[in-house]
Formats: sequence, structure tokens, C-alpha cells
Amino acid sequence: MSGHSHWSGIKYKKAKVDKQRARVFSRISKQIMSAVRVGGKDPETNLDLKYALEAAKEANVPKENVERAILKASGELEGQRLEAVHYEGYGPGGAAVLVQALTDNRHRTTAHVRKIFDSHGGEMGSHGCVAWLFESKGLILLDLVAHTEEEVFDVAVEAGAEDFQSEGELYELTCEPTKLATVKEALESAGIRWESAEITQVPQTYADLTPDEGRKMLKLMEEMEDDEDVTNVYSNFNLPAELVAELAQEE
Repeated sequence: MSGHSHWSGIKYKKAKVDKQRARVFSRISKQIMSAVRVGGKDPETNLDLKYALEAAKEANVPKENVERAILKASGELEGQRLEAVHYEGYGPGGAAVLVQALTDNRHRTTAHVRKIFDSHGGEMGSHGCVAWLFESKGLILLDLVAHTEEEVFDVAVEAGAEDFQSEGELYELTCEPTKLATVKEALESAGIRWESAEITQVPQTYADLTPDEGRKMLKLMEEMEDDEDVTNVYSNFNLPAELVAELAQEE
């Protein structure tokens, strides 16, 4: 796997420089709704919701936004009955794309998702065509400034982390979803800060893209994430080094 290539890292850097707070709030609100719809309103028994609420707190999402997202997803707002749906398909270069959404109109959402695939050289596929490529994992992104790789590795592995690797300017820690809270607490106790922590879908294999395919793929992912019904988008693409360098100059 080449550095800088994972969507998780790209998405984090994009959010870091995104000056439109409304977009950040919307993205986190959708994560909260998705978590509630799947696992219920209790963050003590719903890990996805627990981590989404932590993300909301770190991003200073207003309390009323959080409460509304929870009520909307649980069906407690009049006229707000949402259905969890997912879509699978392929992006440029054959990269797998997994889309999760919450909608009050399945036909509208399906049409929007299909259009985004088609507009960027992709194709929506049948259920099951790419889902098998992904595995649910806890993912922590770190920017190592005050600590060495060895220090972080020792603390994380002892707490239950499975993998630790460099991804450009960031480092990725992965673990079983149930171990995410334990690994975070161990890092915090050791004075090691993380940039983001979430339960995500980690691909088991990767698709290497050309520069042109990579540009189209990034546009597809960004437009998909900006759709009002889409809560999460996952992919298994790797960007070529020359495109990574080009993107770095644009930041």
C-alpha cells in the first residue's frame, strides 16, 4: 500500500482545511444518524454513536444539532422516518466503492447515487459485488510529533491494536471495533494524541489508479459524501505518487 493513498487520510486532511463549518456539522450529524438508526440511542451500548458524539464534541457541533440528529434517526420527529440503505459499485480503474445512506425516499437516493457513479466514470453494481472486500475495524489516525514509532507501537499493541503503519504524514492504527475505546484510552494515558478515531470499513485489497483515474475517483468520493442522504463512503483505491505530490502542492 502506497503512502497518502487511503481515503481516511485524504478525508481527514480535507476536513482540516474545510472552512465551511456547516459541511463539517452536516457530515458529523449524518454519522450520528447512521449510528442511531443501526444501533439505537444509547452510546453505552452503541460504539458507533459513542465515537460520533465524541467527534461532534471535538468539532464543537451545537447541542441542538446533535439532539435533532438523534431524534430524526430514531423516528421521534414527526414526518421523519428514515431507512438505512447501502449501495455498491465501482469507480474509475475498477476501485470498489461502498456507500451507506439514510433516506426517507429510497428512489430519490438511488437515483442520486447512480448519477454520481455515472458522472465520474463509475458504475453502480448489485448488492454484494464489493462488500466482501471490506471489514469493520477501529481506525485511529495519528500525527507523530512528540513520540517515536516504537513508543506508539508498543502502547497500541499492548492495548489491542492489530496493525500500525505510516500513511504519508499520518500513521494509521487499526483494531477490532470493540477495542477502539481501550486503544484510545491507552494512547491518552501515554500522552499520545490522535487526530481522529472511528469505526470504519477497511478494504482487504487495494486498486492502484493512474493519475487521471485518481482525479476522477476523488471527485466521485467528494460528491458522494456531499449528497444529503449519504452518511459514509468507503473505497479501496491507491493514488499514484505523482498525483499525491500534485495534491500536496495545492494544499
